[in-house]
Amino acid sequence: MDAGFEAHLRVGGETFDERDAALLRAVAAEGSLNAAASALGRSYSRAHARVGDLEDAAGPLVERRRGGSEGGGSRLTDEARELLAEFDRLRAALGGTAATERLVLDGRVTEREGDLATVETDAGTVRALALTAADDVRVAFRSDAVTLHDPESAPGGDETSARNRFRGRVTDVDRGDGTALVRLDVGADDPLAVRVTETSLERLGLERGTDVVASFKATATRATAAPGAGVRDDRDRTTDE
Repeated sequence: MDAGFEAHLRVGGETFDERDAALLRAVAAEGSLNAAASALGRSYSRAHARVGDLEDAAGPLVERRRGGSEGGGSRLTDEARELLAEFDRLRAALGGTAATERLVLDGRVTEREGDLATVETDAGTVRALALTAADDVRVAFRSDAVTLHDPESAPGGDETSARNRFRGRVTDVDRGDGTALVRLDVGADDPLAVRVTETSLERLGLERGTDVVASFKATATRATAAPGAGVRDDRDRTTDE
């Protein structure tokens, strides 16, 4: 199944990718580099050269044995297994990010303070890290960066570092294995999706029609230039002399 992304791991001066990972896994499964190349439909010479390039960058990856009672062959070194484990951790992290829903809001910057911008959106005022000097922006944040509260016990804006907050109403609850994806109507064109644990779901009594307060940090929020947005330049303003 296409995961929708490609993982790349920098190893010295080389880029280790899925093809390289497949080659090392095939060596482990087939017991030799020659058999691994054949199983993957690749030429032995290219597979051998690629392993050589990777070993120049990462150290010994394939241990080659000649003859003997076991008949020779190849096996992965501890370095190769650690490299595969690191690559799998990267893929898992990217997979989690790709699978996480985001809400994107159109808005306009009304104030700036260093890297932070105050943006007015249809859902309310949002504080975000500004990755652009444009005034018309799109604000995005991930569902797993949002915390839900009961409106009666929600902390005040000055009582927590999560200064961004929307009042919303639950429109849908999609239960999973240990977690649930809760969608809220916060006044935007699209619902706000929030990933919560089953414990939080039960504790807050979240179901369709439940009123909640959603809060999230400015550091978890990104403001980028909206398509076609221009950048305001105060030097362009005309003055009467």
